[in-house]
Amino acid sequence: MRLTPCTRPVVLLAFSTVWAQNLAPQDQTKAPDADTIHINVNLVQVDAVVTDSKHHLVTDLKASDFQIVQDGKPQKITNFSYVNLMPGDSDAAHATPTAPKTKGAPPPPPNMVRPERARRMLALVVDDLGLSFDSVGRVRGALKKFVDEQMQPGDLVSIMLTGRGMGALEQFTADKRILYAAIDHVRFNSLGRVSVNGGMSRGREEEGINAAGSLGAIRYVVNGLRELPGRKAVVLFSQNMKLFSRGGENDRVLQGVRELEDAANRASVVIYSIDPRGLETLQLDASDNTTRMSPRQLARVPQAKAREQFDSREGLFALANDTGGRFYADTNDIGGALHDAVADTEGYYLLGYHPDASTFDVNGRPKFHNVKVKVLRAGLDVRSRSGFFGRSDLLHPVKPQGPAAQMRAALTSPFGASGVHMRLTAVYAQAPTGSVIDAMVHIDAKDLHFTDQPDGWHQAVFDIAAVTFDPNGQAIDSTSKTFTARLKDAALQNALANGLIYNVPHPVKKPGSYQLRIALRDDDAAGAVGSASEFVEVPDLSKGKLTLSSLVLRKYLPQQSAPAPAQAPADAGAAKAGNQTAAANSAQSLSSPAIRTFKPGDEIVYGYQILNAHQESNKKADIETYARVYRDGKEIFTSPPRPMEDSAPAGGKELVSGGILKLGAQMKPGDYVVQVVVNEKGGKSTATQSTDFEVESGVGSQPRQ
Repeated sequence: MRLTPCTRPVVLLAFSTVWAQNLAPQDQTKAPDADTIHINVNLVQVDAVVTDSKHHLVTDLKASDFQIVQDGKPQKITNFSYVNLMPGDSDAAHATPTAPKTKGAPPPPPNMVRPERARRMLALVVDDLGLSFDSVGRVRGALKKFVDEQMQPGDLVSIMLTGRGMGALEQFTADKRILYAAIDHVRFNSLGRVSVNGGMSRGREEEGINAAGSLGAIRYVVNGLRELPGRKAVVLFSQNMKLFSRGGENDRVLQGVRELEDAANRASVVIYSIDPRGLETLQLDASDNTTRMSPRQLARVPQAKAREQFDSREGLFALANDTGGRFYADTNDIGGALHDAVADTEGYYLLGYHPDASTFDVNGRPKFHNVKVKVLRAGLDVRSRSGFFGRSDLLHPVKPQGPAAQMRAALTSPFGASGVHMRLTAVYAQAPTGSVIDAMVHIDAKDLHFTDQPDGWHQAVFDIAAVTFDPNGQAIDSTSKTFTARLKDAALQNALANGLIYNVPHPVKKPGSYQLRIALRDDDAAGAVGSASEFVEVPDLSKGKLTLSSLVLRKYLPQQSAPAPAQAPADAGAAKAGNQTAAANSAQSLSSPAIRTFKPGDEIVYGYQILNAHQESNKKADIETYARVYRDGKEIFTSPPRPMEDSAPAGGKELVSGGILKLGAQMKPGDYVVQVVVNEKGGKSTATQSTDFEVESGVGSQPRQ
């Protein structure tokens, strides 16, 4: 495979080793459609978790087993269901995929999960503004244990910090590489409100401002989760969230907690808070300055410490209690607390009722309405949200207003905008001029607004911006263009059926981990916005380690004698700007690597570069390659190893390889991951690369003869 970024953004594939294998059908477990919370004048929905005396979930209750009380008045339950986020066999659902047992085999590829198909959405928020040095270490250990042992197939997880902006690592992902890198960036924040040894590092006023900053960061996460499907969980690690609820200017923290609780309730987010300080004795220790203390003062030290501890936890308890979560403290097993919090998210009851008209009084400041869910069966514990402000979701927008703000939010938020559906393929490759990331975006043209023009033309105008971020949230490279797509009738129908493709190359100046984010805004009055992102690792080739470029997939078209460029021909109604192209798809562009969507029976062509391969004096590389296919973290297919027979190209810096995967006629719809493995014989080194693809229902192309 050759990726040529030099004069135009095309991806050319040339294969040296081609082979075909049938992929057998695989059973699929489909996650249920998860309902979301609605709060409006016609319906209020509340989610509730019920556990027994051993904290196990209770799943067999009926509507008659519950009672809902709003502001002291019982409500008639009109909607009821139980949502199970971990369907199927319990043991299978909790089995963590493990690496193959074959000696020397590489680990499986990162699992790919799209938000609409996620079973659980977990935001692990580290309040580094409210943690001591020791607590940060304990949190890091708990996060690593969770990623190592407790993540399940179908989980989307994000690790975020309250004390810094969103970078390449703050995204919802099932890729453990990204999560491990995010954990490495969890460090003590000297600008926080907690000192190195856990004491208060700032005055009361400054501490309140700092706490309000943490609440604002958490609310940003919650508001972003609102657009994602289903019930979501935020696990907050902090040891200092004082409410200052006894008067004074710092009541802003109490109000901030209330606003955050309301936002969480509307976004179907439950908050679990964990104080990582562990079990404290509250007695005098070596860190206490007892100089000039009288015996009476010394005797009061434990009491003062207890009061300080209680105050520091007040906000953490309120956030968990009022959103239906749990507060964990006084435990040295932080990993166990995180495990229990995540296990609590596996299912819930959804109860709805029709509120009184007075609940949503639009005159004056909205009133907070208390809601209590009671379970009538003895011996059970129920947790639900404490209430909501009397304003309808329809009158409470949270989206940014204005084109510039919408594009900025789409580019900087870890949450994807879905007004325009997009699929991003970010391909790293090595070119004569250096490393390059080629961004290929497949856009659903049905989400764009086309206006009729004279002489039978149809026109859509949209802005596209692309930014690469490093792990610290710094923008490395950016580009933006306004495109005008003018299409005739046939080309328009083609675009509506098959989408548009946008290509742009991003030169990379140095090795590292990057996140490429793409945002699109339709210039129509409605201003629909879409975004997509992908994590890309650019290796350091100077170290001489065997490395692979990104893996590129496309549909095999029998009528083509060679793989086609990843762009449509000029007569397909292309709208060009510089060296970037937005084009309606033709039969040729249907095989673009930007699409990665196939049907049962299709043949998938894949290719990649092999870099830093060890070469003998005859300029031959002693290499064998094979491919593996995964679904839900489980290997379902492995091809036999085949030797790499081609010699190196001019310069001897890279090899090209690839193959063909033939999907079985009964291939189940869903998301899959293909991984290629390259071994240098004699055990010199191994390199892997992977990418995801989707199988749709229907029948694909006929097999080659």
